[in-house]
Amino acid sequence: MRIKVFGKYGKMMPFNLEEFYKGKVVLITGHTGFKGSWLSLWLKVLGCDIVGYALEPYTARDNFVVTGLKDKVVHIIGDVRDYHRLKGVFEKYNPQIVFHLAAQPIVRESYVSPKETYDINVGGTINVLECCRLTKSVGTIINVTSDKCYKKNESARSYLESDPLGGYDPYSSSKACSELITESYRASFFNPRDFKKHGKSLSSVRAGNVIGGGDWQKDRIIPDCIKALESGKAIEIRTPMATRPWQHVLDSLFGYLLLASRMQDDAEKFCGAWNFGPDSRCIKKVGEIADMVIAEWGKGSWKEVRERNRPYEAMMLSLDITKARSFLDWAPVWGVKEAIKRTVEWYKAYEQTDPYQLCLGQLEEYLRMLSAGKK
Repeated sequence: MRIKVFGKYGKMMPFNLEEFYKGKVVLITGHTGFKGSWLSLWLKVLGCDIVGYALEPYTARDNFVVTGLKDKVVHIIGDVRDYHRLKGVFEKYNPQIVFHLAAQPIVRESYVSPKETYDINVGGTINVLECCRLTKSVGTIINVTSDKCYKKNESARSYLESDPLGGYDPYSSSKACSELITESYRASFFNPRDFKKHGKSLSSVRAGNVIGGGDWQKDRIIPDCIKALESGKAIEIRTPMATRPWQHVLDSLFGYLLLASRMQDDAEKFCGAWNFGPDSRCIKKVGEIADMVIAEWGKGSWKEVRERNRPYEAMMLSLDITKARSFLDWAPVWGVKEAIKRTVEWYKAYEQTDPYQLCLGQLEEYLRMLSAGKK
């Protein structure tokens, strides 16, 4: 993969990303969320015209808010369940690339509000894909789902993209449904074999447990850790022995961006489902992650909190990333230690420095390490 210097920041950027994205109109659903804000920032660096469509940010400290992204993109407050409003946005801005991230993202919340979870994660996916189908300008579509979309297997092996879809809880089930809808639209309307006729490429992406600065969502280990550490309280952990594939947000986003840049080159090869997870050594127990956060923070402790009638959550989860390694030449850049270091660095610094520049600095360092790894 060739590398070149990009723009006034002097950042090292994989050349095909700049060549593909610069000047493109990109619509991001869920741009106010944790992943969506980092994706917006990276695409801004790449020179895109960004149109964001999402609900209000979750808190006033969210990455989207403190980085001032509201003033750097076309910022539209809207619900993906509102088909007519969403369709109007497509008709007005004529996006060329669509990243669909808007979702109800919390497993435990799906037990409280199952209908809302399905309405957003299933109905919202249908609305976005239907708008893409009816909008001539759209050429590339990425549906961001979840590593939890797989039907639970009885072995300890990592999930392959070809494994059956499923989901015990409403959240996981809704993401499996979103995958099935994506597969149906790809077969029925955006079939890769007929790409020259319709000109649209569609893929879904499944990432691990993504961490990074600016996430304040409830029921996530990093925000829970930071909020407890800031208040001087012990971190409360429900399932310290549960294992997850931990990765920095920039690793997953690089996979998404790289995939989207290739999908129109060879639709039959690149349109489909893709796992983007960490190396096997980064599959850690929740308790281990809390220990690493505490070590980076400099002080603190955690305790296990046992709940009666606790909603079911899988104890073991990991992804097989052979496909992305083989066909995209993608691999994680930051291991779990570096990911924790960069994440805690953000939370310790965001109130004393410009958060936008803080994010740009982390992106620059990520790209520098990516460049060194590709030489």
